[in-house]
Parts: sequence; structure tokens; C-alpha cells
Amino acid sequence: MDVEAIRKDFPILDSGIIYLDNAASSLTPEPVLHKMLEYYHQYRANIERGVHRLSQRASAEYEAARGKVASFINAAHSDEIIMTKNTSEGINIIASGLDWHAGDRVVTTVLEHHSNYVVWLRLKEKHGVDVQVVRSDPKGFLSLDDFEEAIDERTRLVALTHASNVLGVITPVKEVAELAHRRGALVLIDGAQSVPHMRVDVRDIDCDFLAFSGHKMCGPTGSGILYMRKGLEDKVEPLAIGGGTIKDVGLEYYTLTKSPERFEEGTPAIAEAIGLGRAVDYLRGIGMDEIRHHEERLVRRMYEGLSEIPKVKVYGPEPRHRVGVLSFNVADLNPHDVALALDVSANVMVRSGHHCAYPVMKEVIHAPSGSVRASLYLYNTEEDVETFLSAVREIATSLG
Repeated sequence: MDVEAIRKDFPILDSGIIYLDNAASSLTPEPVLHKMLEYYHQYRANIERGVHRLSQRASAEYEAARGKVASFINAAHSDEIIMTKNTSEGINIIASGLDWHAGDRVVTTVLEHHSNYVVWLRLKEKHGVDVQVVRSDPKGFLSLDDFEEAIDERTRLVALTHASNVLGVITPVKEVAELAHRRGALVLIDGAQSVPHMRVDVRDIDCDFLAFSGHKMCGPTGSGILYMRKGLEDKVEPLAIGGGTIKDVGLEYYTLTKSPERFEEGTPAIAEAIGLGRAVDYLRGIGMDEIRHHEERLVRRMYEGLSEIPKVKVYGPEPRHRVGVLSFNVADLNPHDVALALDVSANVMVRSGHHCAYPVMKEVIHAPSGSVRASLYLYNTEEDVETFLSAVREIATSLG
């Protein structure tokens, strides 16, 4: 994997910044931007509605992007791929679309991003759904025995992250899916932190739904995916309906069209979807296994380096159990102050705060003010990590 060649596709890095906020949003390479501009320059038109050549070309490119995503996650059919604007929208389609009744159970975990947590609490408030939260140990590890106990005959859905956006810990999604299906429950996976960084195979995991975001995987903002296993589309009510979702309408009736169009109301983010398709091409051209190995090497050095610095507390498991996400704190400093110092002193961009994961902060790592989070991607280098570690060491040393 030629990291220096890859970095040339990201001109923003020429400014000297070290971008370690990839768990929030990745940078976007030139080939993706060129593909989006191609749409605006050459065939700017709406899709699925016109017979003229521009509409036909735009429709073909849009559907080609859908097919690329399907292949990327090894979906059986391209019509299992629903275009959304982000992970949150995909999860909300399922939370709002299933037919819930009082007493139904949802099993989720303490590790979840708010997008895969508060939606289930809202079901509890609105429909009397029982929400069971599987807790982790201090490192973020989840026990299958706890899932075995939580998933009962009332469980309609198990919703869990594939990789924590705070601790980086990789969860046993395949084993949990097997448990859930054995008891008749559906399985939704939040793949926002896994799909961009490792090989994800929906048929191997055997999940029913998988949601992830394009903007975290070298794609544009406003692009995301909901994978919905074929055969489940009639069990999920669309989040919104309108243009593009309709098969027939009379004065007093309407009929929805087939999936995935029934879930993609109105004019979609066409350029963004096409850009996401190009991002998939870009990542596959490098190789997901290569990306994974590269990040494993970098996060190992980052973990070891931070662990050696006095007054620095590192959260989460050892590197072999995580993706390239690492949260930490420096003594009792506010994480925002540490993040600002890293920016000002070393041009290092990190995230700070609660990372949209209050339960993790309160119940797992007990960091009420949040944490500093450094997260890696394919364009980061060993030099980036060493500069980051040197800057953190200087901040910690300055405390005396």
C-alpha cells in the first residue's frame, strides 16, 4: 500500500495538517470529486423520470453506484441497497418503520452512538417497547452470555454497533446475529465505524439491516446506505413517501412501488450517491485488507506511545481488538483544551467531547467531561502518529 501516492489524492493534506478525526468524517479524494463534477458538467438531470439522454445517463450512474455498494458489502441483490443521507437516517427508517407494540423488546448495548440508542428510547416512550441494554466491561468487551440472557421470545430487534466510535472495540456481531435469529429476532448493525475500515460481508454476518455513512469512507457528505435483506421490505413502512415512491395513485388510494425506490422519496442526492460509488471503487482499488493492516499498525504504535506517557489515560482494549479509533485523557485537563492545544501546537486535528455517546462516557469509562479521540485512516502515516505522540507528551509534561 503506497501511502505517499494515496496522500496525493487529498490536497488538503498539503497544508501540513495531520488529520486524525476520521471517525467523525473522512477526507474526500480527488477522484471522488471529479466523478461528482462529471455529473454536474456532463449529465446534470433528475433520475428515473426522464427519457432524454441526460436523465438516462444520470439514472444509469446512480444505479451503478447502488450496484457497487452491494458488491462492496457482498449483498445478494442491488435492490437490497437503499440510498440515505447518513447512518442515522438508515437506523431511523427501521426504528420508525417496523410495526411496534407494547411489550416488544429491543436489545441494544451501552456502546452505541446516540443514533443507535435514542431511537429505541423513543420507541419506549411512544409504544411501550422494552429496551434492554447489554453492558460491557471497562475495556468495551461485550459478553455473549449477556446477549443470551437479554434476547428472549419478545425480542423483535437486536441493534448494535460493529465498532465503537469511542473505544474502537470490535463487537461479536456475527455471533450475536446467530443468537438473535435463533430466537426469531431481527438484527440491525451500525456499520459507520466498520465498513470504511475493514472488510464487511452482510451474508457472512447474516444481519438483516446494516446502516453506514458515505462521508466516513472517502465519499461526500449527505450520502449513506441502509442494507435491507430482501424479503423484509414489506415489513418496514417508509420514513417518508412522495415522488418516486409511488406505483399508483387514485383520488382515495395510493400504492407504493417496489424496494428500494419505495424508501427513496423525492429527488435524491444524485451527485453524492454517484460520488459514493466512486469512493467504493477507490477503496476497493487500494484493498480493504490493506487498509485494515495499515491502520492496525498505526493504532498499535499510537496505543503503545500514549500508554507510555505519564498522566495520560487510554480507554478501550488492546490494538488487536479495535479499529483505528483511540480515546484518551490527559490528567484532569478538559478534552477540548487538549484538542485545541494539539491543533495550535502541532497542526493535529482530533475530536474532543462526548462523541455522541453519553452512555459510554457515563457507564463505561467514567469520563463526565468526555475524552480526546484520535482516529486513523488510509492516508495517515507513521510520521503523523509520532508527531501526535510528541505533542501529547509535551502537553502532559507541561503539567509538571
